[in-house]
Amino acid sequence: MLKAYKYRIYPNKDQEEVLAKTFGCCRFVYNQTLAYRKEKYEKEKKSMSRTDCNNYCNRELKTQYEWLKEVDKFSLTNAIYNMDSAYQKFFKENAGYPKYKSKHDSRKSYTTNFTNGNISVGFETGKIKLPKLKQVRAKLHRKFTGQIKSATVSWAPSGKYYVSVLVETEHEALAETGGKIGLDLGLKDLCIASDGRKYKNPQTLAKEERKLKKLQRQLPHKEKGSNNYNKTRKQIALCHEKITNTRKDYLHKISHEIISENQVIVSEDLQIKNMVKNHRLAKSISDASWYELTRQLEYKAEWNKRKYIKIDTFYASSQLCSGCGYQNADTKDMSVRKWICPKCGAEHDRDVNAAKNILAEGLRQIA
Repeated sequence: MLKAYKYRIYPNKDQEEVLAKTFGCCRFVYNQTLAYRKEKYEKEKKSMSRTDCNNYCNRELKTQYEWLKEVDKFSLTNAIYNMDSAYQKFFKENAGYPKYKSKHDSRKSYTTNFTNGNISVGFETGKIKLPKLKQVRAKLHRKFTGQIKSATVSWAPSGKYYVSVLVETEHEALAETGGKIGLDLGLKDLCIASDGRKYKNPQTLAKEERKLKKLQRQLPHKEKGSNNYNKTRKQIALCHEKITNTRKDYLHKISHEIISENQVIVSEDLQIKNMVKNHRLAKSISDASWYELTRQLEYKAEWNKRKYIKIDTFYASSQLCSGCGYQNADTKDMSVRKWICPKCGAEHDRDVNAAKNILAEGLRQIA
């Protein structure tokens, strides 16, 4: 199994210079090979493979631009492969045509491959060995065992550097459990379980929004490029980073608890892209981060041999009585939070009832 371990690194001035060169060279090679590929197709109607693009870089670009030889060769190769992946998605998955990379992009990264011990993690020394950088100080808060495959070095807008080490390792799956749970995703409560538990929505963005708005109002009044401008820009980036990290940490705790206690997990397959088109709810939906929660549940279920099922978007989970199956059209009105079934007399909490129906539908699909 491949697992990635992300650590913060603290490069010195010389290492920062090497990183800046590598980011720049990767961007240059990405743009040059994309332009060459486009020109080749437009003029000669010839398509190029990623191997052809890599050969063009090694034989022509590196000869013409000697400074490309100063950085890690694997970083350039992976930049070309990333360009090829974006190019293939354009044809196969109807994605947009690959865009040229800008030096003003808010995030920068490159990937290098493991060979002959060029990447190593010293948990005793607190340093990571990387090609061209040698030993870099790092905060190694998590240990791992296994074969290192690659490392991705990244720079965040807050000015922090990170490295994500991809490792082939064994995962010890959690013990099997007989638990089964249905999940109804919401905004007032982030997640409502079929057993009646409700996981509160922390509204991370809302808590930091006042501070964020204040900083964003200050930024236009600073001279662009000045020390005060850069200082405020960094504070904004740190604020966004805190929001992201706080949200992800909370979602990891929820998803771990759900996976640990249940063998079968069922949730809705929400069309989030369509839902955020509602300008009144877009911010709240984005802050809730339903996609990230379901993503975590999906891969953690796979790791731990659980069954994770997503039911159809249009399944009327809120309208059906979980007791007798009667469909109550009145519950289409979102203001109806509690209702009594006219057929069997059962009293329902809207969200808990929906979660029970979601679980029932998931179990029906399994059967």
